[in-house]
Amino acid sequence: MPNFPTIPHDTMHQLLEPPTGPVRLVLDTDAYNEIDDQQAIAWALLSQDVLRIEGMVAAPYSFRHHRPRMLRAYEMLRQDPAAKLPPPLPHHRRSIALMKKQGVDPYTVPYPGPDEGMELSYQEILKVYALMNENPAGKVFRGSPDFLQSLDKPIDSPAARHLIERALANEDGPLYVAAIGCLTNVASAILMAPEIISRIVVLWTSAYPSWVGLCNEPSLNLVEDKLASQLIFDCGVPHVYLPGYYIGAQLKVSLPEIERWVRGRGKIGDYIHHLYTHKPVHPMHGIDEAFGRTWVVWDIINLAWLINPEWVPSQLVRSPILSDDLYWKHDPQRHWMREAVGVDRDAIFSDFFRKLEKAPMA
Repeated sequence: MPNFPTIPHDTMHQLLEPPTGPVRLVLDTDAYNEIDDQQAIAWALLSQDVLRIEGMVAAPYSFRHHRPRMLRAYEMLRQDPAAKLPPPLPHHRRSIALMKKQGVDPYTVPYPGPDEGMELSYQEILKVYALMNENPAGKVFRGSPDFLQSLDKPIDSPAARHLIERALANEDGPLYVAAIGCLTNVASAILMAPEIISRIVVLWTSAYPSWVGLCNEPSLNLVEDKLASQLIFDCGVPHVYLPGYYIGAQLKVSLPEIERWVRGRGKIGDYIHHLYTHKPVHPMHGIDEAFGRTWVVWDIINLAWLINPEWVPSQLVRSPILSDDLYWKHDPQRHWMREAVGVDRDAIFSDFFRKLEKAPMA
């Protein structure tokens, strides 16, 4: 582990206090892989009375790590449809059954690599800016084309350099970095310029709460770049951890809600409705309809805590250790972080729906 500055106890507690004034924000997003990132970007752009947006950067993403297991499960079920699949294969059974029903060959399902995922995300940020009639000049940047392979080799990118530049800018208050994908860009910036850890507060949504003794492998944001994930808990940067499972997972929205309160609310509302019914990850799960379903809009939890911290109750806890096998370990001597313990789902969506009424129509 590289050496990082140590933030004094009182300063750390001060940085971890919920913000009370305008928030300096850089949003780090894998914008194309889901439908929640677009909603987070739109909500941020509609909340500029509270958020001072200093940048949006594209994170890499890839589902390729799912492919070998999915194909292994497929081959086992092709030989014996009643086969008992060993962990972690069972959750692929339903997806494979849906693909079979549609006549889809699992071997033909595309799985973009991290470089393609980053570029798709960069273009998606620009698309949302255009739908919102916002100017992206000097605000939107490409991120890392790959995940960290070593803490000795941070990945230089326009995103990492922008994070460093804004962190070290002569501005009042810390720079809040809301990461709603993997942490490659953030970790690379910290490794390139360790001094920024006293100038930023990292918000990140992923995985299980730190008090849960389960393997965090199901969390895409965490497993894509394990080294970057471990670094955020180890380096001593002020960190607001917003668990996805049990906490962010409460942020579900249904198709009737999208039809009633989102569709028709400007160009962005119509686009979010389209995404809801044409979800980018549908092909990997064999899903071809939205009847009776809700979708978790995980990533808006980051914006919710910044816009109104009361919507996301949180507490100070010792930063856990993320082990190599992706379990939480605890040491009472570790530095502090803030962790969400709940969400006010209705207040969050009410604010988002109301602000969409002001979205540009043309």
